[in-house]
Amino acid sequence: MAKLEIACFNLESAIIAQANGADRVELCNGLAVGGTTPDFEMVKQAREQLDIDLYVMIRPRGGNFVYTDEEFQRMQADIAALKKLNVDGFVFGILKEDHTVNQEQNKVLVDLAKPIPCTFHRAFDETDFPFQALEQIIDCGFKTILTSGQAQNVSEGIAQLANLVSKADNRIIIMPGGGLRSSNIEQMQQITKAVFYHSSAITDGSEIASTTEVQALKSKLQ
Repeated sequence: MAKLEIACFNLESAIIAQANGADRVELCNGLAVGGTTPDFEMVKQAREQLDIDLYVMIRPRGGNFVYTDEEFQRMQADIAALKKLNVDGFVFGILKEDHTVNQEQNKVLVDLAKPIPCTFHRAFDETDFPFQALEQIIDCGFKTILTSGQAQNVSEGIAQLANLVSKADNRIIIMPGGGLRSSNIEQMQQITKAVFYHSSAITDGSEIASTTEVQALKSKLQ
């Protein structure tokens, strides 16, 4: 059966995600900017209360995915510190000014995270040559790519998502995310054949995951 990750911007959402069938939580701050590194105390509390896998965003700020040396050092320090809290995965992605994957910096972080697996987040959607980026991300050692298929949302990117799943050929997980809801997840699964799906499950304009939406997303996965 395909699996479900819920992006959570607070502890309450993480608890809702687990209680209603999610397989994994991606914990972040900064909903308005698409996710940033969460407060360490929140990570600690989440780890104490979650039995399901807990992945943590490593992103020092919103905006682009090209980082200064100081920001890159902060990302390294955050991974080193969060490993001690027994998280199950990290989520990040670094690009170069020309919108290609910064293989050198990403490899440093992936190696630092080992043996904890890493997801390359939607920085992927800003790359100009996605299939080249796919190969580079695999080479860096990532286990998953979170992507909307380089579109505004997964519905618009569904054809590209299917292409990426095919090109990945089980070497890396392509995880559709960005506008994924219970209303489109069945079509997404039928067309893309992806095995992991990502949603905030927020339906009311708040920052809290919806109990019924998490349940609906999970129930429609095959």
